[in-house]
Amino acid sequence: MGRRSQGLSAARFGVRLSALALAFALAGCGGGGGLFSKAPPTAYDLAAAKDFPRRSQPARGQLIIAEPVALAGYDSEKIMVRPNAAEAAQLADAQWQDRLPKLMQARLVQSFENASRLRAVGRPADKLATDFVLVTEVRAFEIAAADGSAVVEIAAKIVRERTGRIMAARVFRASVPSIATEGAPAIEALNEAFGKMAKELVLWAARLV
Repeated sequence: MGRRSQGLSAARFGVRLSALALAFALAGCGGGGGLFSKAPPTAYDLAAAKDFPRRSQPARGQLIIAEPVALAGYDSEKIMVRPNAAEAAQLADAQWQDRLPKLMQARLVQSFENASRLRAVGRPADKLATDFVLVTEVRAFEIAAADGSAVVEIAAKIVRERTGRIMAARVFRASVPSIATEGAPAIEALNEAFGKMAKELVLWAARLV
């Protein structure tokens, strides 16, 4: 083969490499099914509290569960991790299956139902005939990486809907060890902490309604 032919072959090979590199780049930028597209984060659920102590008295009272109030860091599907008290980060490969306050509201309703201590419990849209509303604020719902724990802290108030009068208020906090700061073990620890907190909250509120 002459030098001219060798030069043409090398040029064609270079064109093919350039075309292939461009195709890979477009595939990576296209999203969805691109060759270099990032896998979506795994969505995790939050478990309602269960296994409440048995009670012989009949159920009484009805309660509305308002959606919890939360700062922007918690008012999303993101899962919070704190490297230390002054810093906050969010897991990149995991998230809640819905906004945390909305998910908490649903699981708190289920927790009260599992306890079987009230005649009825629901959301504001359910329009239950009751004067009592449970109002909550998320103060912490995170993995504390510094001490390897899952922390859930909720400020709760029982409010008379018609008057806005606060009948009772209490802060509930639960902390359990976490063997990891990401993935399924971290979510399992957060679920355990939420379950402990929710059980205490349900037993407290049911006595007041």
